[in-house]
Amino acid sequence: MAYNTKPNPDDRSDNVEKLQAMIQNTENNIEAAEESIALTDSEQQRQQIEAKNERRRESIDSFRSEIKDEANNQQS
Repeated sequence: MAYNTKPNPDDRSDNVEKLQAMIQNTENNIEAAEESIALTDSEQQRQQIEAKNERRRESIDSFRSEIKDEANNQQS
């Protein structure tokens, strides 16, 4: 069986759109998690959700930084 060992071309044309979609999905996850905090009685679970949301916010910051990098690369 023959395998294609040629690498795929680096197509970055839609990276900004993908990153924006990732930001939106992450924001939706944060909102859903915040709603679930109101429904839980477990302090441990509440702390875990809050910690996860903090990591999500950090990811959003990274996505936004990457969008700026991509925009700069597209202009160059």
